[in-house]
Amino acid sequence: MNCPFCHNPDSKVIDSRELQEGEMIRRRRECEKCAERFTTYERIEEVLPAVIKKDGRREVFDRAKVLGGIRKASEKRPISMATMEAAVDKVVRSVQEQGVEEIESAKIGERVMEELHALDEVAYVRFASVYRSFKDINEFMKELKDLLNKQKG
Repeated sequence: MNCPFCHNPDSKVIDSRELQEGEMIRRRRECEKCAERFTTYERIEEVLPAVIKKDGRREVFDRAKVLGGIRKASEKRPISMATMEAAVDKVVRSVQEQGVEEIESAKIGERVMEELHALDEVAYVRFASVYRSFKDINEFMKELKDLLNKQKG
């Protein structure tokens, strides 16, 4: 692991801890050259399907894109990074459990909306407004009314 300060490739592990129920390991390291300390995270390499975009292109599943979408929708909302990471983990696990080689981006987006709906309604509406690309205010109002009806029911 290269030191982020001096780029020396040699470091020693000072402390290791499991995170997220053993899904990730956090390691504190110390550079053997400059003695600066830094943290690394190790995660099991996930075998994920290719994502089929709306225009038919295929690209590699990118966990960071899912997290980015959730972070953007959750800006200035009382949602911790740990909670957002847990939501991303649930989405990734859900995609993996389908056991397919390819998945449509729409299915991933719907799964993200389910997680956001459970976390924060404002974040959910923000994500839905971009994801569903409402054509006019009436479509947006219909989504809000559906959300309100779900709350009452």
